[in-house]
Amino acid sequence: MAPPGPESGRAAATAPGKKITARLKRTLPVRGPQAPTLSELMRWYCLNTNTHGCRRIVVSRGRLRRLLWILLTLSAVGLILWQCAELLMNYYSASVSVTVQFQKLPFPAVTICNINPYKYSAMKEYLSELDKETKKALETFYGFSEGKTKVRRSADEWNSTGSDFFQQIPLLKVEDFFRTATDLHSGQKRKIEGSVFHKDSSIVNSGDSNDIIGFQLCDANNSSECALYTFSSGVNAIQEWYKLHYMNIMAQIPLETKEKLSYSADDLLLTCFFDGLSCDKRHFTRFHHPLHGNCYTFNSGENGTILSTSTGGSEYGLQVVLYIDEADYNPFLVTSTGAKIIVHDQNEYPFIEDIGTEIETAAATSIGMHFTRSRKLSKPYSDCTETGADIPVENLYNKSYSLQICLHSCFQKAMVDSCGCAQYAQPLPAGAEYCNYKKNPNWMYCYYRLHEKFVKEQLGCQQICKDACSFKEWALTTSIAQWPSTVSEDWMLRVLSWDKGQKLNKKLNKTDLANLMVFYKDLNERFISENPANTLVILLSNFGGQLGLWMSCSVVCVIEIVEVFFIDSLSIVMRRQWQKAKKWWNDRKRAGPGKPPQAGDVERQGHDNPVCIDEDLPTFNTALRLPLPQDSPLPRTPPPNYSTLRLETAFTEQLPDTLELGPH
Repeated sequence: MAPPGPESGRAAATAPGKKITARLKRTLPVRGPQAPTLSELMRWYCLNTNTHGCRRIVVSRGRLRRLLWILLTLSAVGLILWQCAELLMNYYSASVSVTVQFQKLPFPAVTICNINPYKYSAMKEYLSELDKETKKALETFYGFSEGKTKVRRSADEWNSTGSDFFQQIPLLKVEDFFRTATDLHSGQKRKIEGSVFHKDSSIVNSGDSNDIIGFQLCDANNSSECALYTFSSGVNAIQEWYKLHYMNIMAQIPLETKEKLSYSADDLLLTCFFDGLSCDKRHFTRFHHPLHGNCYTFNSGENGTILSTSTGGSEYGLQVVLYIDEADYNPFLVTSTGAKIIVHDQNEYPFIEDIGTEIETAAATSIGMHFTRSRKLSKPYSDCTETGADIPVENLYNKSYSLQICLHSCFQKAMVDSCGCAQYAQPLPAGAEYCNYKKNPNWMYCYYRLHEKFVKEQLGCQQICKDACSFKEWALTTSIAQWPSTVSEDWMLRVLSWDKGQKLNKKLNKTDLANLMVFYKDLNERFISENPANTLVILLSNFGGQLGLWMSCSVVCVIEIVEVFFIDSLSIVMRRQWQKAKKWWNDRKRAGPGKPPQAGDVERQGHDNPVCIDEDLPTFNTALRLPLPQDSPLPRTPPPNYSTLRLETAFTEQLPDTLELGPH
């Protein structure tokens, strides 16, 4: 019988090796990252983790019981994620606390402006032609001429106002369903082109409800680009048209001249008392407002001193009597009589045109205040700003940041960038100048288009500007009483006229006076602050409670999950990809010229063994799976060496006392 060949010997040796490998894989545990596949890694994790649900999925017998444990475990994971999301959302919420303190309070700054910005008698030479055009439009549209007024005013023409522009932008009477319009200046009809923007109002309507008055603005560079602005109220239309030309005229007058045309402190203030003591114009600071002329701020803090009060009530606040001079009002610019005031902090800009409170004439107006300081939490709790330094908008007002300052500055910057000039009602940016007809003939059309985008929040200013995190607020309560009384009217007006420096034959009219009182109703300072609803310690404690409740899991368990599901899983995936890339590179090298593939290369590479990697140290498990070299002899059991069974004495000679005695 012929001895077995090498092939049959190799097959006989391979079969027991496969059986031993399979038994080892069934009995020996898989060691985490050393597992060859993700399924084996997950099985190892479920058998060794402290989360009981995962272990029950593996050790449970029966499909129904295993399915139930899978559903329970997934439900617990879902509940944990939901509860943790709720905890995170609650962590970024804030609770509001209100603290009330009773102490001596600083008195706020009080800014007072006459509703009429400039004396009409001093402005007549600048506004004469504009007034003539306005009176002519009123006569054409309503059919009446100017009646007698309290003071006869001349109509001297001022050639620099630009009469050509009054003809280019006249008032229009819209007819034929916005198809045609009649020019109220020349009486000619024109065809309406472009967009129509109708601003409804129900204050005063013309005789015919179908009559609509407005004006048309066109792009100076493209006459086909026009916009018609209409008003159902003739009062609003005339005032809007008048203000448009009025701003153009005022933009050309130097600031020093405008300050002289407006009211001085001696003109506006008749009497002054604060905290029971007399005060005068030295306690007021003048600043020029583009729309309200000269305004005066009491307790502005410019000299470094801020007045305070330690007693509440009307007798311990600010009391002033204002001279309004109704007879010198501009009849087309303002339609109400009185003054405007605003209570604000010394570091805030007084936005009279936005939040000012109007004071009536021939009345005593009492304004009681409650002081409140508020502070909100910044990011991540709210989208507010501490100082405005993180807002990409230049502060043009040189005052502390506020939302209004940001919005007005943003619009002014867009005005300069789009129209090439600045809007008259807001401060000038560096290097810019106010718009006027001569230098910027297209500014009206550009301004109205830009303002339309601003109102519709298309400029991005509302998205950029944020609320301030801390601010001060004075809640005002206003009450009005008739002043002076009928019995005291005669002597009081005579005394005030004498104090004003006028003679008795020019007694003041009570409609020229306004009495104002501003005071603290009480000395309660309310401080409203936001505090975090949860701290980091509470958040971590809540996380631990949710993990322990639903998964009997701790921090160590979370670390274990991160290690297995992220680090180990990624390691296995990267290892398999590295093996594939390495095998592709080796196959490419063998496919090169001069290197024909040899039999047995695949077996020697061990490409089908995902555990065997050149960089890893050999293990007993991997060694069993390695194939034998093709030319190596089969291992056989060596024959026994029978010489090792031979007994050998440890001594070369026998000791004398062990010798046997012979027969005697």
